Amino acid sequence: MTDPTTDSGRTPRSETLDYKSAGVDIEAGNRLVRKIAPSIARTPRDGVLGGVGGFAGLFRLGGDYRDPVLVSGTDGVGTKLLLARDLGDHSSIGIDLVAMCVNDILTCGAKPLFFLDYYACGKLDVDAAAAVVDGIATGCEQAGCALIGGETAEMPGLYAPGHYDLAGFAVGVVERDQIIDGSAIDEDCVLLGLSSSGAHSNGFSLIRKVLDAAGGVAANPTQARSLLMPTQIYTASVLPLLGKHDIRGMAHITGGGLAENVIRVVPDELGVEIDPSLWRAPRIFQWLAATGHIAPEEMLRTFNMGIGFVLIVPRTDVAELSEALIESGDEVPVEIGRVVRPEPGQPRVRMLGQ
Repeated sequence: MTDPTTDSGRTPRSETLDYKSAGVDIEAGNRLVRKIAPSIARTPRDGVLGGVGGFAGLFRLGGDYRDPVLVSGTDGVGTKLLLARDLGDHSSIGIDLVAMCVNDILTCGAKPLFFLDYYACGKLDVDAAAAVVDGIATGCEQAGCALIGGETAEMPGLYAPGHYDLAGFAVGVVERDQIIDGSAIDEDCVLLGLSSSGAHSNGFSLIRKVLDAAGGVAANPTQARSLLMPTQIYTASVLPLLGKHDIRGMAHITGGGLAENVIRVVPDELGVEIDPSLWRAPRIFQWLAATGHIAPEEMLRTFNMGIGFVLIVPRTDVAELSEALIESGDEVPVEIGRVVRPEPGQPRVRMLGQ
């Protein structure tokens, strides 16, 4: 006989279930939308149609282009999110998210147009999420693109309390005949490096192991804050150069470091020589290497080591291009290597001094 206090013996009638009791607070999501509206309003751009709250973001490309090609990129921030959580500071992690996407599409010569984000968590912390989105808006301002939409997903049971994950999606545009794809790179080209702001958003699984071995964030607050420094966004420095200077290839230095990223844009028959002695790595990398007893080759393979973006240009254009960057006040480029034709059987990437 069924207990009269239950429904078929399954759920007590006194327990009325709803979405909030299952861990999803719809009203918290609505509060977040209201709270982030001013942040999104800071990123206007010609072409944006509609506002926040619809099912999709709208963007009108317009008739300013002859043969436009849309360029898209997506990325996340990785376990740097855990450092932000440990420090209780979510204000700049959104800049990292934008940077990782727009720096990628910039390598093709594309101008960022708009950005969307995806924020997933176990339980929505409105203030933390709002800080993240405000950082995303700041990144969009720096990149010159519009934040036209996003998604917040509350998934109890999938993410531990206090944890969240991020993904970003950037779309840009470039004229088809102005795409930079590395095909014009030859042996007369050199590599010009633009400085990073620190570790950017790569290698944080190793970074966190070093921090833990050194006593954690509490024992190393200066280093932890330095490591949280947001990823440099290079669009304001590089976009004005395009069409005015002979830039034949560009590389965003992310996971894999200089060795694995620069070669991605170099023609298959060519290689590169990179000389790490030509620039001084920021102190934070020296601290990581010394504290974690990390070998030099592992440092170069994991981190950007102070070079976040590389331009590949003919040697004859180096002086003029460098002067333009210095005059802009944004960058002081450094020549870090050159394009070579490797001998048969030799590696395409040679890190001098290794």
